[in-house]
Amino acid sequence: MCGIFAYLNYNVSRERRYILEVLFNGLRRLEYRGYDSSGIALDADATSACGSSAAAPAYAGAAPLVFRQEGKIENLVRSVYSEVDEKDVNLDTAFNVHAGIAHTRWATHGVPAPRNSHPQSSGAGDEFLVVHNGIITNYEVLKETLIRHGFTFESDTDTEVIPKLAKFVFDKAHDEEGDVTFSQVVMEVMRQLEGAYALIFKSPHYPNELIACKRGSTLILGVNELSGENSGKPFHDVKTLTANGKPKELFFSSDLCAIVEHTKNYLVIEDNEIVHIKDGSVSILKFGHDKEKPASVQRALSVLEMEVEQIKKGSYDHFMQKEIHEQPHSLTTTMRGRLKDSGVLLGGLKEKEYLKTIRRSRRVVFIGCGTSYNAALAARPIVEELTGIPVTMEVASDLLDRQGPIYREDTAVFVSQSGETADTLLALDYALENGALCVGITNTVGSTLSRRTHCGVHINAGCEIGVASTKAYTSQIVVMVMLALAVGSDQISTQARRQTIISGLSSLPSNVSEVLKLDSEMKELASSLIDSESLLVFGRGYNYATALEGALKVKEVALMHSEGMLAGEMKHGPLALVDENLPIIVIATRDACFSKQQSVIQQLLSRKGRLIVLCSKGDTSAVCPSGSCRVIEVPEVADCLQPVINIIPLQLLSYHLTVLRGFDVDQPRNLAKSVTTQ
Repeated sequence: MCGIFAYLNYNVSRERRYILEVLFNGLRRLEYRGYDSSGIALDADATSACGSSAAAPAYAGAAPLVFRQEGKIENLVRSVYSEVDEKDVNLDTAFNVHAGIAHTRWATHGVPAPRNSHPQSSGAGDEFLVVHNGIITNYEVLKETLIRHGFTFESDTDTEVIPKLAKFVFDKAHDEEGDVTFSQVVMEVMRQLEGAYALIFKSPHYPNELIACKRGSTLILGVNELSGENSGKPFHDVKTLTANGKPKELFFSSDLCAIVEHTKNYLVIEDNEIVHIKDGSVSILKFGHDKEKPASVQRALSVLEMEVEQIKKGSYDHFMQKEIHEQPHSLTTTMRGRLKDSGVLLGGLKEKEYLKTIRRSRRVVFIGCGTSYNAALAARPIVEELTGIPVTMEVASDLLDRQGPIYREDTAVFVSQSGETADTLLALDYALENGALCVGITNTVGSTLSRRTHCGVHINAGCEIGVASTKAYTSQIVVMVMLALAVGSDQISTQARRQTIISGLSSLPSNVSEVLKLDSEMKELASSLIDSESLLVFGRGYNYATALEGALKVKEVALMHSEGMLAGEMKHGPLALVDENLPIIVIATRDACFSKQQSVIQQLLSRKGRLIVLCSKGDTSAVCPSGSCRVIEVPEVADCLQPVINIIPLQLLSYHLTVLRGFDVDQPRNLAKSVTTQ
């Protein structure tokens, strides 16, 4: 959803032009999360009167420069440089210390418009500026209170109450006690807020300082020591590292993708932590509603295992295209170090004997949303087969709506690419309250899901920028197959089956490389479907999930109505839609359901259906003896791994359909990569 980025340079001279470009580039790295407006705030010259407000400021110096714009980030860039020229702002002015904040907004409260964009302000003089990711659930009550105290509101957002509340706290403290620190102001603001949020505060009352805090939403601190003395050395307390007065750059971001080109040294901020940057030093306080004074916290920096190349398109036209073609590599990375001695080793489940607990479960509950739900659905049959444990599927939002039963004897497996999906995290809270063992499967190290589950597995698919998930989906399936192998490893009766699957996993990347050669064929197919208004995809068994996911991809990016359907339900309604114009994809690769899919194909052909059949190599005559349907042949692998192979032609089809129809591939309309609101 919303993206937060902040940049503070300390004891190193940076021109305003450079600072602007760092902020703009940070926002560009967050574009993939989805947004409809953006904004930045930075310092004016000390003698300048060109701040965003004409009112006399209640502090020394000029009001900050605040720019907000609807639409793409490039709209903001153009408007900033245009406004800078109008106001005669000197872009060559150098700052030895400077704090700038930036934001991409995905509208939840109020339409996309400059007045609703962030940074949101406390009012005249911009005494407090805030960028926010999340939702404040009690904003209406706070807004009514602030209006009674004379505040006026300019936006429709829930965020605007935060800077105004900060000003209210600041003014009240000054009237009663005199001085108040920046962290004291923020702490009192946090005490009043309800909901999920990540916040960064900037204030001319506290020049060259930034404060970040969070509850629920992800926020990351990056540290770049320019002296280079700490390069390659282990890091200890972040405060000790930063309190040395040496030149450094400090970053806040919603996502590691935005800081990887600046530094690999980072810290994931925990819930209820207040991170205060002052005089180049980072101090961390732990906030508690029941504690009057916060506790100081010592935290160590981690080293990011991501390369800059992962967040660039390289020779590809779009991130989605790149990520589809990266799947041989991403699957190799997912399995690296985990297939050992004809078995599976999942380090995240080994600790505290979690595997034994899972084996004793009365059932396994897979919980996810969208693509992650589909990946779990693809893995369900093999988990049931190898473990002998009943598996149920839950869409996270529906589980919460029903308050469905979760028991202490259950293992709840939460699947989320970002690890920040709001519905999934709320379902996690629900499962934890009910005493279930909670397992997380995510692509994001340090995400909320990875920190709050008892144990879990990172899929290690690499940074996925395109909103429509591709390589994360296939890696999720592989991880859940490995989970089934690990949990079922104590059963002698399935030993031969497990060895077949492990052998199939080893050769899976090469089979994926083979199926990617269908790219030009899928482009040709896409051109024949470009004018179609609807698409049906039939699958069953392991490939019911493939039908759902393939249809979802076409919906998401090509903006074409498409439905994935269980082939066994065809005669119970969907058959009425069949005619010579409606394109229908039938997944009929070799597995236990193959003969049933052959029957489905014959029934559809007898009703003049326009069929596209996905089958195993050499099966064209078996699935379409009359030659009256289009056939796509793919390599045959172990049945539980076939969904990994079968989804790739459908990913390629959805990609080419989108390009040919002229839509945005990487940022489909109305969608966000990380859905952090309900």
